[in-house]
Amino acid sequence: MVLRLQRLVYRVLLWLALPFIPLRLLLRGSKERGYWRQVPERFGFCAPMPERPVWIHAVSVGEARAAAPLVARFLALTVAPPVLITCMTPAGRVTLQQMFGDKVSVCYLPYDYPSMVRRFLRRVRPRLGLIMETELWPNLVREANRARMPLLLVNARLSAQSALRYQRLRRLTRSVLQGFAGLAAQTEEDAERLRELGAASVVVTGNLKFDLEPPADQLELGRAMRKQVGERPVWLAASTRAGEEELILDAFCGTAPANVLLVLVPRHPQRFDEVAALARDRGLSLQRRSGNEPVQAGTGVWLGDSLGEMFAYYAMADCALIGGSLLPYGGQNLIEACAVGCPALLGPHTENFKQATEDAISCGAARRVANAGEWAAQAALLMQDASVRQGMAAAGRAFAAAHRGAAQRTWTSLQLAARSQAQLAAEP
Repeated sequence: MVLRLQRLVYRVLLWLALPFIPLRLLLRGSKERGYWRQVPERFGFCAPMPERPVWIHAVSVGEARAAAPLVARFLALTVAPPVLITCMTPAGRVTLQQMFGDKVSVCYLPYDYPSMVRRFLRRVRPRLGLIMETELWPNLVREANRARMPLLLVNARLSAQSALRYQRLRRLTRSVLQGFAGLAAQTEEDAERLRELGAASVVVTGNLKFDLEPPADQLELGRAMRKQVGERPVWLAASTRAGEEELILDAFCGTAPANVLLVLVPRHPQRFDEVAALARDRGLSLQRRSGNEPVQAGTGVWLGDSLGEMFAYYAMADCALIGGSLLPYGGQNLIEACAVGCPALLGPHTENFKQATEDAISCGAARRVANAGEWAAQAALLMQDASVRQGMAAAGRAFAAAHRGAAQRTWTSLQLAARSQAQLAAEP
């Protein structure tokens, strides 16, 4: 009875929200035009697939990158199935197209309305579905079960705060989790939270983001960028979120030596112009990466208004502040910085990468700062000691290398789950 009531409430809320979806797309598209493109796909009107694909859902940029090692394994099968990757954001779509080109098909996942999900599944006819991280959509899981399509949750993570929210709808959450044919969690803590919410079969496979090798062309691009800058120290603020840029710019103005270049890369493309205005309001000379011009000696801030170049930004920097950690956003991915050998500084809010952050700090690859002022002070100290920076860089590379292997463990768990339903061909 409770489960039926929670499902009813969920459906009623969805239908009440339906008239506002076009307005939301209109407003978001006014800042990021990608939201005005391929709109029918969001309602399940995707292009039919001629062959039954393996389907992977990667909601945005981070999940798209994490999926890369698994996509590579599917494409390397002796009889490789078509691969369809869905996302929810234009930035995620651009990232997928940059990473895979025409090797995979890409479209938006429809909203979680039963009719839209059914339309998507009828057109695509997936042989297997993989949901990256923690996208728990009740109608999607239910319709996949009705279509007898194996659905697996991979690279799953669940913070304590998110687990508390799911607890409020415990019956509905349990029914969703039990609808997956298998669940692969990043850490034992994630697995335990999923089990407490009712997941029946969870294995710990590690974090797939450790298995993403820095692309050689991105490292070369980073070195070329650094040559443009010359001997100036480069401080990177990576994947920053709303409210953080003001704190970073104020601290930078008050603490940084005059010759330091701040490379500022907002996480969301629709905020590029807003962040540029924040820098100019503080009297800082600004250039934009999209201008494709050499960085001038008098430039204080270089705005990273490009997509798919984060590895290059890490490769050019002397140290990096990981965005989303100064304010309570949970923190962004520090693993890429470590893999490149860029010393990482993190604020107090790192719940999204809790274990990775603790391990990186413990081994000397990263340092914790309390606020933006302490970040600027720590960055200035690092610039005074090349041996400390080199030690953190080496520790970061070793840390990233030591935690690889999640892709193979996840692949093994996929094979075990899929073989039981006779869906996935054996590994070559």
